[in-house]
Amino acid sequence: MRIRIRLFTLIFLLFGFSFFSNITFAADEPAKAEQQETFNPGKFIIDHVTDKYEWHIAGPHEGGISVPLPVILYSKGKGLDIFLSSKFEEKEGYHGYKLNGEGHIEAEGGASFYDFSITKAVAGIFLASILTVLIFISVARSYARREGQAPKGFQSLIEPLIIFVRDDIAKQSIGEKHYKRFSPLLLTLFFFIWISNFIGLIPSMPGVMGNISVAFTLSAIVLVITLFIGNKHYWQHILWMPGVPAWVKICLLTPIEIIGVFQRPFVLMIRVFANIAAGHIVILSFVCLIFVFSEKGDAGGWGFAPISMAFALFMNAMELLVAFLQAFVFTLLTAMYIGSCLEEPHHAENH
Repeated sequence: MRIRIRLFTLIFLLFGFSFFSNITFAADEPAKAEQQETFNPGKFIIDHVTDKYEWHIAGPHEGGISVPLPVILYSKGKGLDIFLSSKFEEKEGYHGYKLNGEGHIEAEGGASFYDFSITKAVAGIFLASILTVLIFISVARSYARREGQAPKGFQSLIEPLIIFVRDDIAKQSIGEKHYKRFSPLLLTLFFFIWISNFIGLIPSMPGVMGNISVAFTLSAIVLVITLFIGNKHYWQHILWMPGVPAWVKICLLTPIEIIGVFQRPFVLMIRVFANIAAGHIVILSFVCLIFVFSEKGDAGGWGFAPISMAFALFMNAMELLVAFLQAFVFTLLTAMYIGSCLEEPHHAENH
């Protein structure tokens, strides 16, 4: 049953992100000006942290090694179009679609369309989801083979994390009565975010949690769950707090509490997105300094390279800690929000 809930959560995440992040309407955007001959750090960083219709592996972005990804477009006039992003290399585009200077898809005549393409971020979600499922299946099989025995091998690495999420996050924040219901959800969130963050630290791999659409979808899942599981006691304190004058409720407390219901998942989204994206940007900034100093001469580039790489490696090591902390914080806050929705009234208050 728990495996089914985890798989359902992953499928919901995949399709939810695919919808929220890629659905778009064509818009008139100005073409990008001619590329400057000098190195542009801002463009270099943005090209690395933004989503793309291809998976860049190595070399320069223009002419390097890249894997084209499936483009899935739908419009009322043309119907469904599925093709690889490499088709955009043609000057006239493909089937009436083309990439503009900002890397977004445009349709002929400014027609509106829906974009359900498998971008680099979506491919990263599939990769992280597959790894998460494989990890849980592997651990479950180890439990079945070694029932009643001490954990061994990969199982001994994952079991402490599972127990940590179950006992120190779910049980402590939600309570003895309800924590088992939501442990599969919290485990899925924790391992998905943790694995995604580690994948993003590998060169040429997608930084999934550095994409705000992924953080938005995860936060939307938390919001929907908290809206539906809230008990009478929870909604009473949100909409009509007892023991407070009616005019205070209407003019002050109720509006603030309603805003807070939607503010909490918004904070979740910004927290994980900003921390992961900022880490990638800082690392890329140190790398860019090498090229900036090299424009003043080869001596400047080679001289500053050791300093820049030392700071970049230090930040990369810090990101290993941040990868775990962000997964922990997101899971902990989710458990606290769920616990507040299921909290039972105190005896004195009932009396």
